[in-house]
Amino acid sequence: MGLLDGKVALITGGARGMGAAHVRLFLAEGARVVFGDVLDEEGKALAEETGATYVRHDVTSPEEWDRAVETTTDTYGKLDILVNNAGILKFRRIAEMSPDDFDRIIGVNLKGTWLGIKSVIEPMKAAGRGAIVNISSIEGFVGAEGLSAYAASKFGVRGVTKSAARELARFKIRVNSVHPGAINTAMVMDPEMMREVDADAFAKSMVIKRFAKPVEVSHVVAFLASDRSSYCTGSEFTVDGGLLTGAGY
Repeated sequence: MGLLDGKVALITGGARGMGAAHVRLFLAEGARVVFGDVLDEEGKALAEETGATYVRHDVTSPEEWDRAVETTTDTYGKLDILVNNAGILKFRRIAEMSPDDFDRIIGVNLKGTWLGIKSVIEPMKAAGRGAIVNISSIEGFVGAEGLSAYAASKFGVRGVTKSAARELARFKIRVNSVHPGAINTAMVMDPEMMREVDADAFAKSMVIKRFAKPVEVSHVVAFLASDRSSYCTGSEFTVDGGLLTGAGY
């Protein structure tokens, strides 16, 4: 038996990186999966490879949220799980960052998460229960130079998670957040950001001195999406190789 047998999941930002790892693992654990992204070529290729259902999905658009949820319920008859994975990152110090760049990051990472929670409440109520997993970051606990907008968005995801957990518990809908650290994905390994990071100092700060594989995050996400985490809500789960052990948060 799989961890997610009989479950129907909607995963955002699923075309590549950590999102694609979620899609593959959820399928392997028995879930039926719809995933969205704005990367159509990668999304269609992953759908063809795995058998998951792909839908173009800009998470800042309420209309596209409605379409993604409708696709899920029309295709599989219900919606049990939402993974709010879509996110963007741009390295800019505050003095150099434009307001438009700031708004874009907040829009995708924070508003997109809020819209996702809002959009799945009714279908999860209809299903009788649900699990929402919001992907935040270790930057949701500690600020990082050049990542003010990203950190603001990920701190915000923590707050939205806790408020939603309190609001939705009466409907048997659980809401938790996952906080990845150094994960080997294209977004994290962006060349512009890596030029600005002291790689040696960063490596020395790690307790487990390597970058994680995306699927190492996916295993935690799958646990929180499953019934095995039935007493977890409003909680924060770090997947950071111990990076925050001395951060004092």
